[in-house]
Amino acid sequence: MDNPIVIGILSWFIPGGGHLIQKRLKRGIIIAAVIWTLFIIAVLSGGSHYPGFEFKDGALLYLLNSFARLGNGLGAVISWIVASRPAPNVAALATFEYGGRFLEVAGLLNFLAVLDAVDISLGRKK
Repeated sequence: MDNPIVIGILSWFIPGGGHLIQKRLKRGIIIAAVIWTLFIIAVLSGGSHYPGFEFKDGALLYLLNSFARLGNGLGAVISWIVASRPAPNVAALATFEYGGRFLEVAGLLNFLAVLDAVDISLGRKK
């Protein structure tokens, strides 16, 4: 696969997928394992329900959270589905905010992985 746009979209939607399609198996597996592990820990910690406020309550923090969560690709879709049915006591969990941070870090790390996969595709990196 030589199309950097397709590689970028695949790498964003399925973490590690852009590297795997370029036959960078070790790098793709490591990236996928790290991002999916962060994502799973985040969802189990209640992070998909963070932040517990709306856009009008803190626009900048809400936008930063949304941007970072969007970086998870398929994970973003899963987390928004999970967040649509919140447990009544999810905000009372001690891990609620940590889960939110893990979810954001997973998304931001995936954005870096997308850039890496596209750079490899364009020949700027080996």
